[in-house]
Amino acid sequence: MEAHVARNLLVAGLALAAGLAAWRVRRSPFWSERLAEVAWRRPLALAVIAGFAAVAALDTVSWRGAPEGAGLTEPRSALVRVFPDEFREASYSAPFADVEFYGGAPLRHPGRHVLGTDILGRDVLLLTLQGAKVALLVGGLTCLIAVPLALLFGVPAGWFGGRLDDLVFFLVSTLASMPSILLLIALVTAIGRGPVQVCFALAVTGWVGFCRLARAETLKIRELDYVQAARALGVPTRRILWRHVLPNLTHLIVITFVLTFSGLVLSEAVLSWLGLGLDGSWGQMIDQARDELSRAPVIWWNLGAASAALFTLILAVNRVGDAVRDVLDPRTVRERA
Repeated sequence: MEAHVARNLLVAGLALAAGLAAWRVRRSPFWSERLAEVAWRRPLALAVIAGFAAVAALDTVSWRGAPEGAGLTEPRSALVRVFPDEFREASYSAPFADVEFYGGAPLRHPGRHVLGTDILGRDVLLLTLQGAKVALLVGGLTCLIAVPLALLFGVPAGWFGGRLDDLVFFLVSTLASMPSILLLIALVTAIGRGPVQVCFALAVTGWVGFCRLARAETLKIRELDYVQAARALGVPTRRILWRHVLPNLTHLIVITFVLTFSGLVLSEAVLSWLGLGLDGSWGQMIDQARDELSRAPVIWWNLGAASAALFTLILAVNRVGDAVRDVLDPRTVRERA
């Protein structure tokens, strides 16, 4: 199977999963009310996140084109097809400029580069939009690895206790005692700079905090009356964990997923600053543009576009995260009541 076909199937699978999740939420009065409250609190932030997600999907869905008199071309995404063919210039050009930044030669597409072009003549607006896919991949995939990993260690440690709890606590304490950025650099250097490898490295350094929280919450839940009653009636441990413990951790899972997302995107930007990030990310754009501020006149649009996109996404996710925490955290719910 070709790579672009696999990516198209992945987008279709994610869309199907999102549809199923929305259907389940609508059937649950609790979750539908909470989601409606989050949407009422943060409509603009949710719209911004949805816009970035739509851009990422357009940059992922791709197909081959067959121009007249030519064979099949390389697959291009729907986002790339929005821009004209051969949209690259010779070198730098300022936003909406008609001539090149150096030399003053006429541009191929005068006035059509909204955010200008970089040193290679690539349209900065297109590069900025393509960075959304990398940011969402890093944040989403890493959370999908880190959260289950934390539950896998934290819930059994809190439920069974004893030597298992000591072992997990020792592992968590050991990882927490290491500087996360140094451990992250070592992992990326050892396993490579591919998207999956970078997400795995970020997950290894980011699951410790939620593991502690899941362990502590499980210790509390296992002492509740209805859980003790289920154990006295001989209900299997696996069923108790599935029916009573994990549902009571759902609000923590959702809150952790949302609040961890922004930190992971920023961590990838730090890796890109150190030359270990993913190709096409906003962090890489910032890294490549840091020397341009010393030029005269200053070339600001590369750094400005990537920084503005990164700031906008992180701010929107944090705003939604605050709303989710206020809606789902039992402590804030009691305070409002």
